Amino acid sequence: MVVAVILGIVSGTVGFLPLLLGWRLAKNATKTSNLGHAGALMLGVLLSFVLIFVFAILCIVFARDVVLPYVLGEVGALCVCAAIFGITKQLRR
Repeated sequence: MVVAVILGIVSGTVGFLPLLLGWRLAKNATKTSNLGHAGALMLGVLLSFVLIFVFAILCIVFARDVVLPYVLGEVGALCVCAAIFGITKQLRR
C-alpha cells in the first residue's frame, strides 16, 4: 500500500507538469497568437487530466486492490503541487 501511495505521488507530480507548460504558453502568448491565453491554459488542464486518468486506469488494470490509496496519493500530490506553485508565485511578487 505504501508503494501505491508513493507511485500516486509521483504520477500526481508528473500530472502537474502539463499545467506548468500551459501556464508558460499562456504567459508568452501575444494578442495575435493562434493559441491564446485561455487556449493554452485549457490545453494544459486537458493534458493534465488525461495523464492522471491514464495513470489511474493503468492502476485499475494492473493492481485493482490498491486503487484507492494510489488515486488519493495522486490527487493529493496534484493539489499540493498546485498550492506550492501558487504560494511561490505570490511570494515572488
